[in-house]
Amino acid sequence: MDLTSLVSYAQQALMLSLAVAMPALAIAAVVGLIVAVIQAATQVQDPTISHLPRLLAVAAALALFGPWMGRQIVAFAVRVFSGS
Repeated sequence: MDLTSLVSYAQQALMLSLAVAMPALAIAAVVGLIVAVIQAATQVQDPTISHLPRLLAVAAALALFGPWMGRQIVAFAVRVFSGS
């Protein structure tokens, strides 16, 4: 393995980690925004209220996107270990 393929694998790994993390992060951000708007509208400013909806939304996103995430990671690992 030469330096160019190592750098290429590192770049692909970083892009894969970004792509795999994005669904859960996006859902957490959207749910956090919705909860913040509801809290602002009702003037309830308790910081603990926003954690449970985000936690449940991220758990649902991981349950929904988990198989896709696993396939992407396994495909990358097979590609790296096979050397192609």
